[in-house]
Amino acid sequence: MWRQVETSQTFTTMNEQDPEALVSFLSKLGLDTFYPNKLTLHSLLEIHKSSLTDEAVNSLDKIPQCFLRKLFRINADCRGGVQLPDNSENDEDMVDFLDVDWDPIDGSAEDKINPLDLIVALFLCADSFLQQEMASKMSMCQFSVPLLLPPHGSQSPCSLMLWALRDIVKEWRPLELCESKGFVKKSIILENLPFYCFVRLKNCTLSKSQLLNHVLSCGQQNHNIFVHRDMKGGAHDRRLASGLVEVCWSLPSGNKNLDKFPEPVGFANLRGDISESLPQFRFLYQVSALVFVFLDKVEEEEHKILTSLADLQTKLFLVFNCKEGTSKLDALSFQKLKKDLNLPDSRVKIRKSNLNVAEFSEKLCSSITESMTSGGFKVNINYMHDKAVELGLSVDETRGDDQKKEAEQTLNGIRVNKIKDYKDKQLPLQGDKWKSLSQLEMEECRLKKCIKTGIEEYKCELQAEKEKIINEQSKYKLSRAMKCFTKDLLEVNKKTEQSREKTEDRRENRDFFLKWIQIHLNAHLQSDTQLSQLHSKIKKESSKEKKDENLIAELYQELLDSSLGIEHYMREMGLIYEFSTNRTSEEICRLPGVAADMLLDGHPLELLDGDASNIPETWVTDVLMELHNRVGGMSRLLVLTVLGVQSTGKSTLLNTMFGVQFPVSSGRCTRGAYMIFLRVGDDVKSDLNCDFIVLIDTEGLRSPLLGLPEETLEHDNQLATFVIGLSDVTIINVAMEQSTEMQDTLQIATHAFLRMNEIGKKPVCHFVHQNVAAVSANDRNLSERQKLLDQLNEMAKEASEMEGLPDDKAFTDVMDYDINKNNWNIPGLWHGTPPMAPVNTGYSEAVAELKKHLLQTMSGDSKRQASQIPEFLEWIKSLWKSVKYENFLFSFRNSLVANAYDTLCIEFNRWEWELRKKIFTWQKAVELEILNTDTHSKVQGLEDLIELKKTEVSQKLTDEETQMKEKLDKYYEKKDANVNLIEKYRNDFLNSIGSITKEVRLSVNNKLDQTLQLKKCSIELQEKLQKYREVIEKQMKKFVSDEQRSSLSDDDLKDEFEKMWTKVTETMVGLNEQNIYDNIIKVLRGSFLNRKVNEFFLNIGDLKEIGKGPFQVKPEHMKGFPLFKYLKFQNDMTRDLQKIADEVTETCRTMLNDVLETNSDYHESLTKELLDKTDQFLKTHKRKCKTRFEFDLKLHICGIASKEFLKMHQKFLKDNGPQTQLEKFKTQYLTDFLSLYKLRSTDQVDNCEYKANVFVQSCIEPGVKELINRSLGIDIMDEVLKSSESVEFSTRSFFQQHIMQELLLKGDFQSFLKYISTYEIYIKDWIRQHILDTVSKNETLCKIRKKKLQVIIDRVSLAITQASKRADGTMLPDNKESITELIENIMKGLNKDMLIPFEAVKVSLFEIQSTSHSFIKSLRVALDQLSKRLQEEFSKCKDVKETLDKLPVKPQDELFKRVFGCGHQCPFCKVPCGVGLKEHKHHQTAVHRPQGLGGYRDFKTQKLWVSLCTTDVQCQSLFRNQDTEYQWHPYKEYKDYYPDWHIPPDVTPEASDYWKYVLVKYNEDFASAYKAKPADVPEAWKTITEEQVLNGLKDAFNVK
Repeated sequence: MWRQVETSQTFTTMNEQDPEALVSFLSKLGLDTFYPNKLTLHSLLEIHKSSLTDEAVNSLDKIPQCFLRKLFRINADCRGGVQLPDNSENDEDMVDFLDVDWDPIDGSAEDKINPLDLIVALFLCADSFLQQEMASKMSMCQFSVPLLLPPHGSQSPCSLMLWALRDIVKEWRPLELCESKGFVKKSIILENLPFYCFVRLKNCTLSKSQLLNHVLSCGQQNHNIFVHRDMKGGAHDRRLASGLVEVCWSLPSGNKNLDKFPEPVGFANLRGDISESLPQFRFLYQVSALVFVFLDKVEEEEHKILTSLADLQTKLFLVFNCKEGTSKLDALSFQKLKKDLNLPDSRVKIRKSNLNVAEFSEKLCSSITESMTSGGFKVNINYMHDKAVELGLSVDETRGDDQKKEAEQTLNGIRVNKIKDYKDKQLPLQGDKWKSLSQLEMEECRLKKCIKTGIEEYKCELQAEKEKIINEQSKYKLSRAMKCFTKDLLEVNKKTEQSREKTEDRRENRDFFLKWIQIHLNAHLQSDTQLSQLHSKIKKESSKEKKDENLIAELYQELLDSSLGIEHYMREMGLIYEFSTNRTSEEICRLPGVAADMLLDGHPLELLDGDASNIPETWVTDVLMELHNRVGGMSRLLVLTVLGVQSTGKSTLLNTMFGVQFPVSSGRCTRGAYMIFLRVGDDVKSDLNCDFIVLIDTEGLRSPLLGLPEETLEHDNQLATFVIGLSDVTIINVAMEQSTEMQDTLQIATHAFLRMNEIGKKPVCHFVHQNVAAVSANDRNLSERQKLLDQLNEMAKEASEMEGLPDDKAFTDVMDYDINKNNWNIPGLWHGTPPMAPVNTGYSEAVAELKKHLLQTMSGDSKRQASQIPEFLEWIKSLWKSVKYENFLFSFRNSLVANAYDTLCIEFNRWEWELRKKIFTWQKAVELEILNTDTHSKVQGLEDLIELKKTEVSQKLTDEETQMKEKLDKYYEKKDANVNLIEKYRNDFLNSIGSITKEVRLSVNNKLDQTLQLKKCSIELQEKLQKYREVIEKQMKKFVSDEQRSSLSDDDLKDEFEKMWTKVTETMVGLNEQNIYDNIIKVLRGSFLNRKVNEFFLNIGDLKEIGKGPFQVKPEHMKGFPLFKYLKFQNDMTRDLQKIADEVTETCRTMLNDVLETNSDYHESLTKELLDKTDQFLKTHKRKCKTRFEFDLKLHICGIASKEFLKMHQKFLKDNGPQTQLEKFKTQYLTDFLSLYKLRSTDQVDNCEYKANVFVQSCIEPGVKELINRSLGIDIMDEVLKSSESVEFSTRSFFQQHIMQELLLKGDFQSFLKYISTYEIYIKDWIRQHILDTVSKNETLCKIRKKKLQVIIDRVSLAITQASKRADGTMLPDNKESITELIENIMKGLNKDMLIPFEAVKVSLFEIQSTSHSFIKSLRVALDQLSKRLQEEFSKCKDVKETLDKLPVKPQDELFKRVFGCGHQCPFCKVPCGVGLKEHKHHQTAVHRPQGLGGYRDFKTQKLWVSLCTTDVQCQSLFRNQDTEYQWHPYKEYKDYYPDWHIPPDVTPEASDYWKYVLVKYNEDFASAYKAKPADVPEAWKTITEEQVLNGLKDAFNVK
């Protein structure tokens, strides 16, 4: 309840001798654990749940958090949110009025918080650095700030807040600078100014705070600088704030209509009356120019206090509040005081009741102005230190005295020398040599200045210059300043077993040291008159109509040279580490830890040195890895960047959003990029999916500091691409949308987003439109936002053309962009005209809303995959390497992308092999089904069956294709494995799935066609075999039954059998022979369908005579050129085409040999495969190959193949003809013949054991072997992929790296030559040998066969058991007739497992003399013997090569498909494409080689060409060849002729060391092989070692 008293408010001040009351009050606010001075700035910057939502203040302990949160985002309404919500339903005033007792006790008063008490409490609990930040933010909000903090606890004096105020920097324009438009920017405590103090006596009812607000707001809208009774919470009882002295300043803007005072003025306000705060009053009286005493009356004690003061006439000013009802006694007390003080009327102001506050404030302003013009006493707050100590007050600056001295020691000499001279001497590593090194690295990427020397020699020169500078930099000794600087920082990082408190003390000492350096630097720079003159010169030159751009650039460079801040010392420390040759020394090795600790404590780290445009990669890497290790590997990052034109408020936006302060101060120009790490609290880590939010602050784009416009544009492109590439969220600060600078910024940002989209990274982008304040702005700006989107779309299309992308892209194609959700209107920062304008609350609220939206959006993004520090570092390295090249997309390479791609390739290869295995298994089962069909089946029925199976496999492959695509989709839905980075390859994988199924479908269909042909042949064979078998058996029975032929010896019988056999078989007719030549010509003709080659076919001649000799290139094979060109380049053209022809022919010969080793029959699909292979090869050389050349080369290959295919076909017919097949049974028939003859005169004897062995050997054994071989290839493939060396087959890149490493270690020139000249053949031979070695090792092949054999024997044994029973489960009768049923049951049981030849069964069971039960027993014995015999055979088998060549599924072919790739070669150096997938948009490879290794030579000298295509595409080099019709063409525009190739520059000199080393070692050998002269290799190449080569190879292929 309100108290019924006349005074403005009742003060129940906490007794300063009662510390328990203080703790109790702090406890209510939840601050007791932070008292005294334990609340840190760093802890407040952490991101918590409250950062995502605006939590309502529902308890007292939430109030400090709410206040600080709003204060740190410079919300001028922060003091108004310190009250709990009033939930009472009745009007409290009415209740108070009706309360007849007027009870002075309010039960809810304990929950009422005065804003001043909260501020005092927070200053008591805050550490020194938080106090500074709070004071700075309060001053920015145009709040008064504490000058003297009241006593707290027993024996505690009040404290001068000198340290807390040191960081307040103000800008103003005094009258003398109005014309020049100059300004003063200075730490306000160092400025000498008149200081006016406002105090009151005990019973004053006039609010001096409210009056002061009017005084300070003259010419502006009234602003509550001081808290007063009419503000929210201002009337609540003060518990801590009595005795508080606040200070604020009135600063001129240079506008006479707005400025009440022509120069800066300080105002102090004592809370409470002077009798309660005598020490504060005495201090204020000593330091003030005037002391305004507000009073209603004067009590005796107050009279004594005032009359005891000295210099009364000059310092004291009485303000008497003459209100209505003022008693005569009160007026007399005032008159008596005035008389005793002997004050003139000019030192007295009487405020009458009819004069309002605004009018009375004007009178006070007049008195203050009059005092200023009379040259009153001036003082700066820094001077107050000694006065405070003299009066017994404490000063908050005593804690950092030692660090202050150390900072002064570090900066010793700075006032004597120019800043540039000081930096050259004390910070030498970041001088001209560092900048020269950066320029050399840039030139190494762009090669713009190479004019006379060869490219590779020029690159070697650049590398030598770099090494020279690095060596010079590494020899620098630590300067005096850096010794002091690093010593103090290393002190914090000591690895001692001290208490946590000691560690915190050391960190506090470090922060004091850094702060004192900053304070001294700022003070020096602010007082430097040369800097002020330099600014004036720049302004003068820039305002001229005809600007001298070079002079302006020089002036800006001078300004840059004159800048100095802590960041320069930190940069030097980083370069000390970067260039150190002994990073293991105790001091040097600890430097990254120092910087990592500083990052964790909220200090910024320079990421990109903007002065040199370079990144000290080793330093940044080791610092961030130290941080990663310090947090136990929990370093998921969410990176946010703000981009915008210089001086458009982007840094203010970032600082307001997160409460941080990047290094920027008077006289310094921030260059490059800095980052701050903000910890994320445990309560939101899972939501945001990160442990840190990284803020990156960059210099403004379109900065005049960069000098010439073209340099500015280049620099801005680099910077924007770099930081956008690192960021998850990018804010584009848009101001002056239609200005040229803003248009350029949007263009630059669009390029950067486009580049990121192409490499698989999609940052979130928001556009912030500053200074948009109207309520209806959102609706009115809808058309403007649409216009912005149209501009961005147009810019994106232009950018895609400039980046060389095939398709035009709109901005909405590059990222998810919504004109409503991704645009933010933010009002202006200031509410009025600075420097006295308060901060616009709307600005703070809009920025807070943006921050909340960003964090909520990121927390709801389940697809976003957070990078940890190692991945972030990889992005830094790869992005920076890439931006140094002129064409970003041209050069971007990243191991994270490579790892993600390789990981998916490994999975994809596994899916592909699973598909192929399934189809192989199905295919073999179908082949068996077809071959096991009834021999009497009609041809039409078989053909229908084949078509049915083709349809079936097509459906099966369609299903498998769908499953693979689903697996791919699920893989891309994963959060890990950086799948977002390889999004652009998704279509390549999808296309590869289609390509695989197409290839498998074609292969299976061909096999089915071959199986059909084989079945037809089998039917013909079976018919003939059956006919002659029946004749033979009939003749044998007839001979044996002839009684006249008795007593013949075995020899006689054999002679008779031979005569009979010869007579029957001599009339046998073999299988029909195909016309191989006609078939091959037919297939050849089909490969030229719809092409005008009929004339060529008319002149073919005899195919038998073609292909006997080597293929010879003829003049008609070459493209038409003018005669002089033809004569000049004939040899080169002939050599190129001959090389192509020889390679194609050799590859086809290898394929042909593989086919011949299978002993299969000819089928036209074999010719198609050869011609398809030729087409595939010639496709890569289509510009060189005329149709005539293609035709003659294919005809040549067909001529070679026809002769071999004819031999293969004839051999097959002979091996599988009726005579040969019948001959296999001759021995068996002879045995049966002899046995039948001998048994005719005796009782019948059981021959079941013999017949069982015959049946197993002739019927079961071939099937068992075939069944083992059928899946043996798959088993071997699985075994190879499971072996310890399988990693080399996991991806194409691993395979290439392994092959190249093996070649190097092997050291055989012929192997290198074969690898380069006939890559495919080399790889096939290598894989074959690798498989031979793998399966030969530890008898692997034998083990696989034996394991498979046991499974098959068990299956056959089971089939025999099942066959011995009828359908009802009863055993077959034990008679001779049951054997036929038994055999039929066995054949049915094994029908799906193996092929049992019908004729072999008939022969084996001819004239069997046994019963079924005995035969079954004999079968089991024979089966066991077969198992033992085959196991022994497998153990003895040493010819693994022959086994591999005859397998239906050849593991060497499957592995070749897996690792060979597309087969395309670089058009310049002939290195094979290294993309893991067969289907891909562009060919590329990790390592290119000197073009001479591919056969290229200088036309004039005939010396092998030494340059690398990866170098040539960077510079202005030209090339010419048959593709360009021998016209010179820029390498940079190679895509004009080779659009399918992507040849990026080498990102490191070591990338191509491998082939440089090879060329140096085998230079003479390659020259001899290519019939050229040896290359002139640069001398630097001769120093490359084998160890360097192997390390470079691993880096190039991203092998860890």
